[in-house]
Formats: sequence, structure tokens, C-alpha cells
Amino acid sequence: MLRRSLIVLLVIAVVVGGLGFLKYRQIQEQGAMFSQAPPPPTVTAVAVRADTWTPRLRAVGSVAAVQGVSVSNEVPGQVLEILFESGAIVRRGDPLLRLDDTVDRADLAGLIADQELAKIRRERNARLLKSRAVSQEDFDEVSATLQKAEALVAAKQALVDKKTIRAPFDGQLGIRLVNLGQYLPAGSEIVPLEALDPVYVDFSLPERRFGEVHGGQTVEVQVAAYPERTFTGQVLAINPGIDRGSRNMRVRAILANDDQALRPGMFAQVAALLSVKEEVLTLPRQAVSFHTYGNSVFVIETADGQDRVQRRPIETGAVQGDEIEILSGLAAGDRVVLSGQVKLSNGQPVTVVPAATQGPETAAVSDPAP
Repeated sequence: MLRRSLIVLLVIAVVVGGLGFLKYRQIQEQGAMFSQAPPPPTVTAVAVRADTWTPRLRAVGSVAAVQGVSVSNEVPGQVLEILFESGAIVRRGDPLLRLDDTVDRADLAGLIADQELAKIRRERNARLLKSRAVSQEDFDEVSATLQKAEALVAAKQALVDKKTIRAPFDGQLGIRLVNLGQYLPAGSEIVPLEALDPVYVDFSLPERRFGEVHGGQTVEVQVAAYPERTFTGQVLAINPGIDRGSRNMRVRAILANDDQALRPGMFAQVAALLSVKEEVLTLPRQAVSFHTYGNSVFVIETADGQDRVQRRPIETGAVQGDEIEILSGLAAGDRVVLSGQVKLSNGQPVTVVPAATQGPETAAVSDPAP
């Protein structure tokens, strides 16, 4: 019995010892694995370029018509005839609407008859005056009567003409605001009319830019309705004074609008082009880390066949599209980390790979530009 117990204890000791040895080997293997340095992270790189830029003064503004009114009637009356369709293109002088002028035309006919009678009397008195059959006073009286009749006819004819409302300039009509038979007091809005070619774009710039803007300067305009298009025009006028509230100057540009793509009231993004700047250093904005305490990039330096990164503060300038101007901190040709900056630190080795082969785990992350 004692011998059997010893055998069992011996077997248990062998099993426990074997398990302990296996666990010891596993711990050793894990320790060796953790003691190995991790592989260098992969990044993509871009070189600082020397480029030629045209600086731009950027602003927001709105499109305005060169001519734009709400057509209205000068005299009251009832709508007798509507001579236009909403949205129609009209020329200056085209009739748009007629008010009831029946009574005025009847009055005009009576005044014309009085005018003809006064004219006949004057002609008769002119003949009699030569033979001294009438006095000069009688002749002057009938002459004045004729002039008065002519004035009354002219006034009534002007009133009749005003009963026909005409387009004051070339343009496109909007939506009709009146109906047949409607009585219109003087000054009632009938239809909006806008001249669409050319158009104005009004925008504001800070007063410190006053010396950089002048008449005839090229401007580029973009609107939300056509994000793929850039409309080009010229500065037409600059307000002589500065707004005391905003300290901005008011600028107006004029743009051709042959296809009438630009419409009054559109929100516009405006860029006034300045003189060309030579040899501007540029980088993609993606390569720059923007912070409140300063902007920086990771510069790639090669030593002993190994690429390592160093964070370097830089000063940035203007932005054009996805490119940003580098004012100081870098030189043309310097290699900079384009993407994969998430876990980099100074002196860390990296593996530079082409952008097309970079994995999603090294996607670019940078703070948004302020």
C-alpha cells in the first residue's frame, strides 16, 4: 500500500514538473518576443517644391445686376391687357402691360378737336391782321388759345402713353405679379426685370489691402451652383472711403455673363489676383501639422542607410487649393512626411513607401488649418 502511494506521488510530481517546465519555456519565448524592437512605421514622403504663384486676395461677395428694377406703373388704372410672359427676354421699349385708357383717349380726341379749331382761328386771324381787319390784341389772344390747346393735348397724350408700361432696358423678366382686371394704384409692382449680361460682383476687403487693389485688376469668381467653373472679370470701382464700422473697403467687379449662368443675389467666392511671386516654396497642406502654438512638419533625414524623422517648426503663408506656402523652416528639395505622422517622434526610424502602396493604418492625420 505504501509503495503504491509513493508511485502515485512520483507520477504527480513528474506531471507538475513537466507543466511547470512548459510554462517556463512559454514565458521565456514571450519575453524574447517583447524584447525585440518593433519594425519602423511606414510613411509616405513629399519634397518641398519651388513654384511660381499668383497671390490672391480672397473675399466673399454677392452677384448684382447691372440694371435691376421691379417694373411699376406711374399712373393708376385697371389692367386691360398683359403683353408679356413670365421669364421672357425683352428689349428696351417693348410694351409689357396696358391700363384701361378708354376715357383718356376720348378726352384726348376732344382736346385735339379744340386744338384744330384754335389752329384754324389763328390762321384766319393771321390773314385778317395783314388787312388790318382785326387788332393785334385779338391775334395774340387766339395765338395763346392755340398754345394752350397744344399743351393740353400734349399733357393728355403723355397720360395715355403712361397707360402702356414698357421695358426700361434690355433684360429678363421675372414672375408676373398682376392679373387682368386688377386695379393698380400708382407705383404697384408688376414684374421684376434684370439685365443679366454683364453682371456685377460686390465684395469687401480689409483696409490694409487698399494699396493692393486697383481698377482693371483681374478677379476670379466661383459660385455654389457651378463649383467646377471659374468666372473671370475685372475690378470696376472701389469706394473712396472705408466703412467705419467694419474697417473694410467696398469693391465692385464686372463680369461677362453670356450664358447667364450668374444670377443676381448669388453668393460668390472672390479672389483678386495680385502680382506674380517668384520661387515660392510649397507643400501639400496634408504634410503640415497645424497647432495653436505653431505649425510643424516631420523632415526625413538619412544616416547610415536608415531614414529617421525630426519634427521641425515652420512658418506658413498663403494657401492655393491643396498647396500651402512655406515662408521659413524648409528649403527646396527637403523630404517631408506626407502621411503617417500619427505616432512619430524625433529620431524615430521610418520606412518610406510610395503613396499608392501605403496601408490604411498609416493614413495621414493632421490638425485642420486654423
